[in-house]
Amino acid sequence: MTEQEILRLVVRAADDKKAENIVVLNMKGISLVADYFVICHGNSEKQVQAIAREIKEKAEEHHIPVKRVEGFHEAKWVLVDLGDIVVHVFDKEERSYYNLERLWGDAPLEDIASVLQQ
Repeated sequence: MTEQEILRLVVRAADDKKAENIVVLNMKGISLVADYFVICHGNSEKQVQAIAREIKEKAEEHHIPVKRVEGFHEAKWVLVDLGDIVVHVFDKEERSYYNLERLWGDAPLEDIASVLQQ
């Protein structure tokens, strides 16, 4: 799968579990960690875990290697590392506190509106 196809898969998986305010930052040329950051949040520990679990399961179904998942049990900030794409699933308050969108404010936003409408 291409990066764009993986991004669509991740965004749909998060949306399927009712993730809120899904944002994709293009980190190419900005960060050595990943090409894309996908950021979203849930409103409870269970929802944060459900979002992260769905992303991990969909990746595995499509034979996309999941390098690691961190923070799942605490469910405040779950990181799902798919290599060039890193997914950050936050608890609503933690997302506001860390505000990755502001921290990486120079990263362009990817347009995911068409993915969310499907």
